Amino acid sequence: MQPIQIHDVVANEFGQVNDYIVSQLSSDIPLIEQIGYYIISNGGKRLRPLLVLLAARASAELDQTKLDQAIQMATIIEFIHTSTLLHDDVVDESDMRRGKKTANEEWGNAPSVLVGDFLYSRAFQIMVDVGSMQCMSILAKTTNIIAEGEVQQLINCGDPDTTEESYLKVIQYKTAKLFEGAALCGAVISGASTEYQTALSDFGMYVGTAFQLIDDVMDYTSTAEEMGKSVGDDLAEGKPTLPLIFTMKHGSSAAVERVRQAILTGGLEQLETIINDVQSCGAIEYTQQKAQEQADLAIKAITPLPESDYKAALIALANASVKRRN
Repeated sequence: MQPIQIHDVVANEFGQVNDYIVSQLSSDIPLIEQIGYYIISNGGKRLRPLLVLLAARASAELDQTKLDQAIQMATIIEFIHTSTLLHDDVVDESDMRRGKKTANEEWGNAPSVLVGDFLYSRAFQIMVDVGSMQCMSILAKTTNIIAEGEVQQLINCGDPDTTEESYLKVIQYKTAKLFEGAALCGAVISGASTEYQTALSDFGMYVGTAFQLIDDVMDYTSTAEEMGKSVGDDLAEGKPTLPLIFTMKHGSSAAVERVRQAILTGGLEQLETIINDVQSCGAIEYTQQKAQEQADLAIKAITPLPESDYKAALIALANASVKRRN
């Protein structure tokens, strides 16, 4: 099953999510709408809202009320995700995302941060309309943990002694936690059993971790056109991702020194050599293996769910998370 077919099983619901997203971007302040439309329509896969819909459909039959709530919840997740992107790009001083200028590059840091705040607050307005205290609790905790992960990543930047364990904790907090929240909220909205809620929560965490591991691999294996951002962005920011951590443990002494200095200084002077160092010492294969392990755990986690096209799409999503090129 290819990615487009994953979307196909909830195509009608996905279209309603897109319409609802547009309706909820409305504001009396034109700049908010302008930046909001720009970032929301900027070519993202919308995997997190997709996960809400698939989790809801895979875990229970939905009446119209629950379906409407699932569409609202998918929009909430997308707004939270988009807000974190706006904030991240300011913190990272990024100038390109998904092949286009970042909002901060186009309009400046202050408008980007403030529109990010608008999307966060609009997400919680919609959450009140949904009226699920359990989902409110899940997402309140989720957004807090995401913020902690971002701060920890900031602390790790420029630290070549960051461990694999510390790195994994960061990506579980800053990336996988929202995947987990999306899947869990989909199950909660559907009225799924506690067993199914746990299964889908675990699925989200594992898939989100796999997704970020591959994202970090692509910084050393893909072109700017494939990624939609500049090659070497992680290195330029001094981020000790798993490919670099592995290289510092298993690369040649010269490679170790090059990577350490690059992380310490955020320098790209030896980018091509470092990419070769990473690719030649087994770091890419190791990180891909770790991602595959997470995808396998995700698939195993949803074993209790009944067989359906929606479960099959979840399994395909887990597999696709480790095979993507962008």
